[in-house]
Amino acid sequence: MWTPIRACALVSILAISAIAPATAQFPPSPEDTQTTAEPKGKKATVSAGPNITGSWTGELNQIGSQSPYQFELVINAKGAQTRYPGLDCTGKLTRVGSSKTYAFFVEAITRGQVDKGGRCPDGTITVARQGDDLALGWFGSVEGNTIVAYGTLKKK
Repeated sequence: MWTPIRACALVSILAISAIAPATAQFPPSPEDTQTTAEPKGKKATVSAGPNITGSWTGELNQIGSQSPYQFELVINAKGAQTRYPGLDCTGKLTRVGSSKTYAFFVEAITRGQVDKGGRCPDGTITVARQGDDLALGWFGSVEGNTIVAYGTLKKK
């Protein structure tokens, strides 16, 4: 007799059986790992990622919008901030990770929040060095609508 617990257990076993071969087929490469092994008693270090320190400026293109908007980004030892001059918004970035070539941030809008009548929602930002420039991708959601923007920033 099938009970809900037995049915859930069977589904879980089947799901794991299907996933295991796929993960074995594509093991992580050395570039995918974020920590390095160190002797016992010492903390593992997180990858520093690309050198993105500085003041950056440029235009972001929002998918579905006809006109780009100005964007400024400052990254230093104290943290990272964003500024959208034409939208009267500013934000604070929290670095949540990095790889060899990318750095990942969560953006919390501190002035001009969409939920307080402003024009800017919180979102996520991914950056990568592109020669002397900085490639940037932004992703967020407002009232169930996905928003994506991208651009190339130049150092000030």
